[in-house]
Amino acid sequence: MFALIFLGLLGSIYGYSGWRLIPHLPPPVQTGATLALVFLLLTPLLLFRLRSRPTSLTDSLAWVAYLGMGFFAVCSTLLVLRDIGGLLLNLVYPIDAVLHASIDLATLALALVVAVYGYYQARRTPAVRRVEVPIENLPPALVGLRIVQISDLHVGSTIKAPFVERVVARVNELQPDLIAFTGDLADGTVERLAPHTTALAELTAPLGVYFCTGNHEYYSGVESWTEQARRLGFDVLSNEGRQIDCGGGRIALAGTTDFSAGEIVPDHASDPAKALAASDGADVRILLAHQPRSIEAASQADCHLQLSGHTHGGQFVPWKYVVSLQQPYIAGLHKFRDTWIYIHRGTGYWGPPLRLGAPSEIAVLTLSRAGSA
Repeated sequence: MFALIFLGLLGSIYGYSGWRLIPHLPPPVQTGATLALVFLLLTPLLLFRLRSRPTSLTDSLAWVAYLGMGFFAVCSTLLVLRDIGGLLLNLVYPIDAVLHASIDLATLALALVVAVYGYYQARRTPAVRRVEVPIENLPPALVGLRIVQISDLHVGSTIKAPFVERVVARVNELQPDLIAFTGDLADGTVERLAPHTTALAELTAPLGVYFCTGNHEYYSGVESWTEQARRLGFDVLSNEGRQIDCGGGRIALAGTTDFSAGEIVPDHASDPAKALAASDGADVRILLAHQPRSIEAASQADCHLQLSGHTHGGQFVPWKYVVSLQQPYIAGLHKFRDTWIYIHRGTGYWGPPLRLGAPSEIAVLTLSRAGSA
């Protein structure tokens, strides 16, 4: 059923571009273009079939599939906008067939430029985003505490060791007090992808390096990946917390399993209240929770700050508008009742190597005292 729904959605995206553009090609080329479009449409399904037994061709197929998905998502979106604009323009100034064809080809060229830019945004070393979080009655010892958050790295067919190494180097340059990884480390098995995560063992911070699970850990074997995270030096927080002393200030740092984890592994049902249960007496209570949807429970547990990911900031248009139907927040710092929540835009990407309007990031969150000058 999932495959049929996915194929239908992808078919509508590819089909719209093909329907609008292939007729402009010379007749001898149209057949080849149609076959190429069908091949690109079926490639993701082939990848899905190979997910449990990847071959040497898997990564190459992944690049073909994901680049195609990214380009046609952009192309179809621009063509829809072009067609809406064309209909409105025709009401006041009729356009002949030759001009129609020229505009279509110009739209295709624009789609290529936009897709290349989106590819660059996805593949570059993530930018550093600095955010100040004001906390009521924060003791002087914790003012200026710097937490570096990374999230949604998605090591897999198109994100490998070189990308991870660049991320680690950038994080360590920031000299954080504490590092938080809020889930979705990889897409695939530990056996296949562990070698590409080894650079993460070089992450260092005096107050520790912490990890909570995301939904993708549960798709690829959560026990294997949490054990791999521990081998890499992460303190994995599964509905549990740690008390951290920092120069006279006390931090309660907790982590909960992914919001949907209980649907896959019943014993892993997300429980922010349990994670924060031992936080009495702490000056600041921080929860690592992959999905922003955990904010209701975090607020009820009297949490000062929740760090989340999952949304990728929407990753690219028009998907970013769909994400808002599921999550209360998409990106950035927000206040929910008395609890701050920061939603990370993602360090890597999922699926197409494409980011438009949602740049990848490494977040530096600095605690400050609310109301201080």
